[in-house]
Amino acid sequence: MALSRIGNRASFHHTHSLPSNLNYPASLRSGLQQLKFTMSAANSAGQAPTSKKKVEQGDLVEAVMQPCPSPMCDIGVNLVDSSYDKDREAVIDRARRANVASMIVTGTCLRTSLAAKELCEATTSYPLYFTAGVHPHTAKTCNSTTIPKLRQLASSPKCVAIGECGLDFNRNFSPQDVQMQWFEEQVKLAVELRKPLFMHCRDAGSSFADVLRRYTPLPAPAVIHCFTGTKEELSSFLDLGLCIGITGWICDDRPERGGAELASLLSSIPHDKLMLETDAPYLVPRTIKPNKARPSRNEPALLSHVLQAAAQAQGEDSSALAARTNRVVKSVFG
Repeated sequence: MALSRIGNRASFHHTHSLPSNLNYPASLRSGLQQLKFTMSAANSAGQAPTSKKKVEQGDLVEAVMQPCPSPMCDIGVNLVDSSYDKDREAVIDRARRANVASMIVTGTCLRTSLAAKELCEATTSYPLYFTAGVHPHTAKTCNSTTIPKLRQLASSPKCVAIGECGLDFNRNFSPQDVQMQWFEEQVKLAVELRKPLFMHCRDAGSSFADVLRRYTPLPAPAVIHCFTGTKEELSSFLDLGLCIGITGWICDDRPERGGAELASLLSSIPHDKLMLETDAPYLVPRTIKPNKARPSRNEPALLSHVLQAAAQAQGEDSSALAARTNRVVKSVFG
């Protein structure tokens, strides 16, 4: 979970038409028209504005979701987040219908890692897997029992990686030396267990790379989740052999957010290193317009919007990109 960005997600600026530079299918345009009808129905027959029926998040997602052209895995979903407590099963059902064939549920602390384990083990109707780790924001909560507990969580067949772990020197919710200590401890655990790493890095590229270099070559693949860094950081991470996770950040057209700059880097990522993710419930794709049509909560069912933006950024067919990135997922997580 990219917690460092929560404070930046609350305020959006919208336009009121579908962007002309993306080739939205007729089904999406039809869905938006149906949503417009639903949202305006309460205005008919002289109803007062106060009688409008609230449009549910699921309805918004239903109207704009598009099936992925081939089965995909969303590698970063915060499915144990409280925003899903009322409709988690419906979220999974929408993902299935959007051809998101599996998900990896992100653990960001001992509590959420345990919740992810319990959810994944209890869900038999859909392929759910999870990561077990402590996010740098909560590194200050770690103590001598943390690594043994993570080791126990990682013993579940449903656990596919250690993380989300790493460094965040942007908000520094935990002291930097504490972040460094517990990031390294989790790297050691992944090396011991020969499991992949699922990692977070924000404004800490040099220190992040320094930690990993002490353990390279790693015995299993490692992923930078929700990469939003610079060209130099990307080069450094690729030199370390890391895979790169890309989210709906590339769908953000606001200049101050750097979505265009990030999109321009995609062609520099080798074909066997790129994966796609939603980081749901965060980072709703801003290519969903007008603003009334855009859900305020992201879902795995919207992964195709990330796929479409990534394909356009690279001048690649979305079907080919979907198949290629899913092969990478299988090679990393099994």
